[in-house]
Amino acid sequence: MTKISREEEAQRKQAIFDAMSPRRQRHIMSRVGYDRWDPFQGPKDPIDIRKDRTKRTTQMLVREFLQASEMKTYSTSYGQGVFDICHGIINNDDRSRAMFEFSLWYRDLLIREGHIPGDEDD
Repeated sequence: MTKISREEEAQRKQAIFDAMSPRRQRHIMSRVGYDRWDPFQGPKDPIDIRKDRTKRTTQMLVREFLQASEMKTYSTSYGQGVFDICHGIINNDDRSRAMFEFSLWYRDLLIREGHIPGDEDD
C-alpha cells in the first residue's frame, strides 16, 4: 500500500467533499466540522454477537429453555416474553434484571410459605 502525503490527502478530501450534494456538505459542516471529518475511515467492526456467561447467544438460550419446558405448546406471547427477558439479561438491562431478581425472590417466597414444593435439600 502506497503512503500518500498530507497534501495529497487534503486534496483528495476536498475532492470528495466537493463531489457531495450541498445537503450532505451542510450536514458535515454543522455536525462534525470539515476539519474533524474523516472520509478515509476504515470500516467499522461488525457488532459482536452477544453471549452470556455460558457462552450462549439469546437465540440458543431461548431455544434450550423452550425445549426443556414442560409445556407441550406455548403462545407467541409466552415465547416473546422469554426472548425479551433473555435479551435484556444478556444486555444487562436494569428492567430485565429486576424482573429476573423479582421472579427468584417470589419463587423463594412461595416455597417458604408452602405454596409450592421446594427442594428437598433446603
